[in-house]
Amino acid sequence: MKSDRRQFLAQSTAAAGVTVAALSNAQLLRALEAPNQRLVVGVMGVNGRGTALARGFARLPGCTVGYICDVDTRAVDKAVQALETLGAPRPKTVTDFRKILDDKDVDALVIAAPDHWHAPATILACKAGKHVYVEKPCCHNPREGELMVAAARKYRRAVQMGNQRRSWPKLQEAMKALHEGVIGRVYYARCWYANVRGSIGRGREVPVPSYLNYELWQGPAPRRPYRSNVIHYNWHWFWHWGTGELGNNGVHAIDLGRWGLGVDYPIQASAVGGRFHWNDDQETPDTLVATFRFPEGKSLTWEGLSCNRYGPDGSTFGATFHGERGTLVLNERTRGYTIYDKSRRKVKEVDGRGTALDRDHLGNFLDAIRSGARLNSEIEEGFKSTLLCLLGNISYRTGRTVHLDPTTRQVENDPEQRQLWSREYAKGWEPTL
Repeated sequence: MKSDRRQFLAQSTAAAGVTVAALSNAQLLRALEAPNQRLVVGVMGVNGRGTALARGFARLPGCTVGYICDVDTRAVDKAVQALETLGAPRPKTVTDFRKILDDKDVDALVIAAPDHWHAPATILACKAGKHVYVEKPCCHNPREGELMVAAARKYRRAVQMGNQRRSWPKLQEAMKALHEGVIGRVYYARCWYANVRGSIGRGREVPVPSYLNYELWQGPAPRRPYRSNVIHYNWHWFWHWGTGELGNNGVHAIDLGRWGLGVDYPIQASAVGGRFHWNDDQETPDTLVATFRFPEGKSLTWEGLSCNRYGPDGSTFGATFHGERGTLVLNERTRGYTIYDKSRRKVKEVDGRGTALDRDHLGNFLDAIRSGARLNSEIEEGFKSTLLCLLGNISYRTGRTVHLDPTTRQVENDPEQRQLWSREYAKGWEPTL
């Protein structure tokens, strides 16, 4: 009878046109028999962004945050308190995320740990049968992204990257208009991010604080002594753990640019900039311009200003799309867009205020787990956008343009750049399928 039931459900699902690639047979059966099933997620890394995600998931119907995980006991306590303030059930707390993976009642792992953890944790979660919501950038180097996509396919998991603008209704509307030719053939996208970041100073080797499990914080990264100016945020600005502003916030804008252009992999990436404002320990640039050329005859440019909040037209974040018949401008403040003709005459303005930052994106992820709904930023799409950032970093670090073979999608004729396609790992932490 159970076999007949499964066959009937599978046939019914196929007839309804539901996408089920991300679900196992057992999960599909459970989803179809109980469409409103309560899903359990565990959140890894709650010192900042992770707590916001935990609160976001806890607010969604049919979702429970079952675990809070962090290597800093202070962050764990704050995250638990944040959930209790919402009236959510008290989650279990762990230091090692692998304990979450061991719990068969957990459906998904939410990863908001530092960049060097994103891919290894995602791959381990997929192998353990968990779906994954991973913060941007999805990986620390290109090879990790390739492995993440392969893991999602091999273990049939739903893996979503946290570029939440992919789920904003008015931005989806704007992209549809672009792809339908509202400004003609789109050939150029310009995007940017501007902020005012202070100096990280000069750090020194000091004892590891009692509240921090530094060994587990390092995890897959080769070991380095604990320094006073790295944890919890400044790791972004060291290549050993982070991806700089290009990977940190640039990926959001670059993802919009790539989406609007309708392109996948570049054939050329070039980045020029430097550490111009402060004289300190930061390795990544505070000012950078990265340009990408695509085989479709299209181009994308990103400008990053970490120490000056005046971006194009005085804004701090945005993207514009330039076509044969006009321009479309995304408005971060209103979460909408404006269309202009070639003479800069305003043709249409759409206001998207009221759009929640994360809710729709998190909900889309849960829908994919429950019913096989299409992910708005499935890991392969997330990786394509992250790859642009990583190629920009490779160009900056080597001082040369990166040329990518359009067939193999590998770096051409540059051993130094090829070496940065992957990284070394601490023994026992090498990601494998």
